[in-house]
Amino acid sequence: MATVAWIGLGHMGTPMTANLIKNGHTVHGYDVNPEALDSAAAHGVNPVASIAEAVRGVDVVFTMLPKGEHVLAVYQGADGVFAHAAASTLLVDSSTIDMDSAALLHSSARERGFRFVDAPVSGGTSGAALGNLTFMIGGEPDAVDAAAGIIDAMSGNIIRTGRATSGQAAKICNNMMLLINLAACSEGAVLAERLGLDPKVFWNVASVSSADSWALRTWYPVPGIVETSAANNGFAPTFTADLANKDIGLALRAGESTNTPLPTATIVAAQLQELVGTGLGGRDCSLIIKHIDPTVG
Repeated sequence: MATVAWIGLGHMGTPMTANLIKNGHTVHGYDVNPEALDSAAAHGVNPVASIAEAVRGVDVVFTMLPKGEHVLAVYQGADGVFAHAAASTLLVDSSTIDMDSAALLHSSARERGFRFVDAPVSGGTSGAALGNLTFMIGGEPDAVDAAAGIIDAMSGNIIRTGRATSGQAAKICNNMMLLINLAACSEGAVLAERLGLDPKVFWNVASVSSADSWALRTWYPVPGIVETSAANNGFAPTFTADLANKDIGLALRAGESTNTPLPTATIVAAQLQELVGTGLGGRDCSLIIKHIDPTVG
């Protein structure tokens, strides 16, 4: 069993650490939000007061943070991981961040003698709670293998994506497709209801037909249809519009850097940006249905 430092105990980090603890690992946790730290402590995490304290004497460090700038600060700061972790410590970033930041973290870790992998996840808070997340791991094979041994406690699928930053590349493309699917679910759901179809009957059709998707089965933006949908709880966040807007922005930036047109993603990005701009960024991203039916939410 490993001793783990976990930095970033939000909606994903807290249930992920709970699964590590259930599987016998010891977790020292740090977060700038005292409420998040208290919540994680209730699930067995040992709360600490600084990054330096969190990483002291541990086998592996996990980071799960909102943006590349936060991850860089945690690793590179004077109180950061690089400054205080032993060189033998395995470093795992499970945040979803831009490709440039991921590449910089890999090169900085290599220069300092650390093993580092980018290992973002898919599956949302429901997958985090159930311990069946999909991890996409990029990096040197020995580091990827070492990370997989710890990640197993939190995952349903572990996919070795290849070279450094390949995990982030896979996650960026995956989330872009997810958010496009979510927008499609919104349009289909509203149109079906206005054509006189019972919402549950239509979902029953779509979920076993060619319209099926993870978004339809897990985040369907209509209340009373899918148990895990935020629509059942007034669109309280499972994955905020702010984060969704950030993630699809990463895809658009990657499209620009590779000269790849992304016309559908551009439309969905504008809808998410409007949610954020109207003060709804803290609500669940499935509130994107509001663009089709303004009375929702």
